[in-house]
Amino acid sequence: MSSAAEQEAVAGNRAADDARPSVVVNGARRAAPPPTVPAWPGTPVPLGARYRTGPDQVAGTNFALWAGGAEAVELCLFDGPGPGSGERRVRLTELTHEIWHGFVPGVLPGQRYGFRVHGRWDPWTGARWNPAKLLLDPYARAVDGDFGLPPQVYGHVRDWPEQRVADTVRDERDSAPYVPKGVVVDDGGPDDEWTYDRRPKTPWADSVIYELHVRGFTKLHPGIPEELRGTYAGLAHPAAIEHLTRLGVTAVELLPVHQFAHESHLLDRGLKNYWGYNSIGYFAPHAAYAASGTTGEQVGEFRRMVRALHAAGIEVILDVVYNHTAEAGELGPTLSLKGIDNRGYYRLQADARRYADYTGCGNTLHVVQPHVLRLITDSLRYWVTEMGVDGFRFDLAAALARSMHDVDMLSPFLAVIAQDPVLRRVKLIAEPWDVGSGGYQVGAFPPLWTEWNDRYRNAVRDFWRHALPDVREMGYRLSGSSDLYAWGGRRPYASVNFVTAHDGFTLRDLVSYERKHNEANGEGNRDGTDDNRSWNCGTEGETQDADVRALRRRQLRNLLTTLLLSTGVPMLVAGDEMGRTQRGSNNAYCQDNEISWVDWSLLEDPEWRPLFELASRLIALRHRHPVLRRRAFFSGRAHSADGLRDLAWFTARGTEMTERDWYAPAATLGMYLSGRDIPGRDERGEAISDDSFLAVLHAGETPADFVLPGPPWAERYDLLVDTGHEDQTGAPGTAYPAGAPVRVEGRTVLLLRAG
Repeated sequence: MSSAAEQEAVAGNRAADDARPSVVVNGARRAAPPPTVPAWPGTPVPLGARYRTGPDQVAGTNFALWAGGAEAVELCLFDGPGPGSGERRVRLTELTHEIWHGFVPGVLPGQRYGFRVHGRWDPWTGARWNPAKLLLDPYARAVDGDFGLPPQVYGHVRDWPEQRVADTVRDERDSAPYVPKGVVVDDGGPDDEWTYDRRPKTPWADSVIYELHVRGFTKLHPGIPEELRGTYAGLAHPAAIEHLTRLGVTAVELLPVHQFAHESHLLDRGLKNYWGYNSIGYFAPHAAYAASGTTGEQVGEFRRMVRALHAAGIEVILDVVYNHTAEAGELGPTLSLKGIDNRGYYRLQADARRYADYTGCGNTLHVVQPHVLRLITDSLRYWVTEMGVDGFRFDLAAALARSMHDVDMLSPFLAVIAQDPVLRRVKLIAEPWDVGSGGYQVGAFPPLWTEWNDRYRNAVRDFWRHALPDVREMGYRLSGSSDLYAWGGRRPYASVNFVTAHDGFTLRDLVSYERKHNEANGEGNRDGTDDNRSWNCGTEGETQDADVRALRRRQLRNLLTTLLLSTGVPMLVAGDEMGRTQRGSNNAYCQDNEISWVDWSLLEDPEWRPLFELASRLIALRHRHPVLRRRAFFSGRAHSADGLRDLAWFTARGTEMTERDWYAPAATLGMYLSGRDIPGRDERGEAISDDSFLAVLHAGETPADFVLPGPPWAERYDLLVDTGHEDQTGAPGTAYPAGAPVRVEGRTVLLLRAG
């Protein structure tokens, strides 16, 4: 574009988009500046907007914003009914250690606000200050409004007449009418009284995690009042909590509830970001999930939800996205950090116009910077101490563990977490990879951390579709993945075992589809992984074939039973326990509709109700028997004169597996778990002992005879679970003598108690 064309475009952008009165300046008509109000000096800590009593007992709010390199900061207060009306500006003149601050008398809870930050516009060096863009406070406790992405919210000129994009020309149009505002929240009051809250404090080894979406879990629930569906209040409703307690889970892992924005490419197609992995406010509960209001009420509603879950014995874990923000790359919008100090908050390439992208989302937070690290840890502590949550699952955690470039397990982020007196006490779960070079770090995170174990997922999927070359991998995964985690004092519960997650097929779709079906996303079915490790049981998609449907339900029982009998921490996905389907979508991130919402009618469907009953029965069995939730790895060595070991593996012949057996193709695997002398002691210091169990996993298509091991393993065996039966009240209960063969139907799990 020519220089003349650039000048013409910039001149056109200087026309204000709001309706403020205009004035004549040097013969030209310009929008009148908003009225200004004075600010008292205030304090540089804490960051954000904190309502309090100032000098002479005057009520007001202290505002503090870290903006390194900025030349000036204006606080903008909005009092009018419209999104950009009634703006008053307050120049923050106090500067302490790169923090601009001031106390404004009379600013009360419920006040909407934002910042304008002045500085150089020089994208070639990473400087992208633009005071025409209203910026969300990174520490805002609540956000009012939603993020649309018209051209006015971009710091650079985006809507050239030639439909080209250039990120080097500053856009002078006011974005205030088009962006949400932060809201001043009262940190005191009855909603903050945690006197009656009792955190469950479930030990890691005893945990069963249930991943759910606040909106999707509650949107169709018939027992929740319609006005509460899709909200925090809906999740707190007794009808929602009853399902969780009947199932027996100990923790809910909530898909992102930090305030997030929608991507432009989705809005252009009439879609929205449903999962929420596009954060822009690390202290604010996502306003769209609030039934009570968005001018601060969402904070109290979230806290009440946490208290209700705690009262039911259920912990709350948040899926958090600190690796990137919704501002994307150099062509993305200017919503908050990009306009506060782009170079300070984001990792930039050698060409400072460009962003280092280890996340696949356009940008990566520069976590080695002290103020960025402070932002993240302040946010984490806030959600623990003031919002009551019990832990976090870190999206793309390897990106947070990078030092200057490489992933470093001695990185500042991991070091700070390890010594923090609040954060080191809560549950910490890593998604142990990112999209950058060297980003796959399964098994590498230090003690205190657990990890999503995708090697467990892959092995179990492959075993039940009979695609493993041998059973070595399956043996490791069933017994706690000692090859990954038996170092540095880590325990079996460092492995969060899962077969499905929000990202990918549901459990039912895993046995119904071999190909992804993401056409509804409008991306030509190019999005989503092609590596699904699924098997459709002979027919792609839904079918009325009774035999195929029966086989699929059996495979679901096999997958659930394997997960809940494995050593480690099991994680289920909401709806998998009742056969939820996404119609073959393995990337439903933008489907805020029946594709993603839990279909509660399945719970009353006689075809799917037995699956829920089996899941709840297995979870109850797990809670009763410590041998199924060990706190130490198996040794595989004999601990008594009779040669009984804590873990033993058997072939279908009833003989212990040899080295050759581990390397041979096999469809059948027997796992013996001894309950004698389990490592550790109970709360009273007593030794822990339990029943012993034999699990038989048979992935072959045809029935097989499995010879039950004799003494010292057992004298007889009682059948507890047989996934070959739809109704678990039938065959289970049968007793077999040791040494006798037991018929195992094709594609079946047996669980037997040794006696």
